[in-house]
Amino acid sequence: MRILLIAGNWKMNKTPAEGVKLIKELKELTKNSKNVEIVVCPSFVALSDAADELKESKIKLGAQDMFWEKEGAYTGEVSAAMLKAVGCKYVIIGHSERRQHFNESNDNVNKKVIAALHNGLDPIVCVGERLEERESMKTMFVIENQIRKGLNGLNSDDMKKVTIAYEPVWAIGTGKNATPQQAQEIHYFIRGIIAEMFDKETAKKIRIIYGGSVKPDNISDLMLETDVDGALVGGASLKAEDFAKIADFGAKKN
Repeated sequence: MRILLIAGNWKMNKTPAEGVKLIKELKELTKNSKNVEIVVCPSFVALSDAADELKESKIKLGAQDMFWEKEGAYTGEVSAAMLKAVGCKYVIIGHSERRQHFNESNDNVNKKVIAALHNGLDPIVCVGERLEERESMKTMFVIENQIRKGLNGLNSDDMKKVTIAYEPVWAIGTGKNATPQQAQEIHYFIRGIIAEMFDKETAKKIRIIYGGSVKPDNISDLMLETDVDGALVGGASLKAEDFAKIADFGAKKN
């Protein structure tokens, strides 16, 4: 059985002190949660304080991005080794906002995934289509291209540490949301691609989570779908009560 993953992407929100306050609240609200893995992904400047607050906690720490080089003259970038040293277990890679605002390519995503794995980080690899791509019937083509290029060079052992997040770009921060049936269709399609690239057993075990305006009032229907293994949560992860409710619904699936 796949243990569900509920990850909170704080994006460019919360000072270190505000992040610690949120984590304190979240720890209390989720102290009895079972059968679900909970991750918070603060900004780089808040990671160290968050790591200290999460000590002795079952909540895991993740980062929102990283660079693929080990070290060097890359002003403003952060390496996988740095994230590992500060206490991160997870790192989000290829988020649509990185692709859109910072021109991140599938090749860049691939380099980051490989670097993350080499440094003991578990990547959450984001894929998804823009509204115009969905309307022009290119959804499957776009997603398959992102997966095949983003995961190029990996083997089945590597894939044990990879989570894929399907985030339809048109549903991120818009209040819109893919229907549970739309999400299931894409998640099932993704699992099929993984089976082709690796093997059926790997496809069966990999977690595929959904991201796109996930809230307490829509998580329960999403979790009913067979191939939805959790959620990548944006705005709702900034409120401890809302995020805890989402994690609780995730736990109920198991």
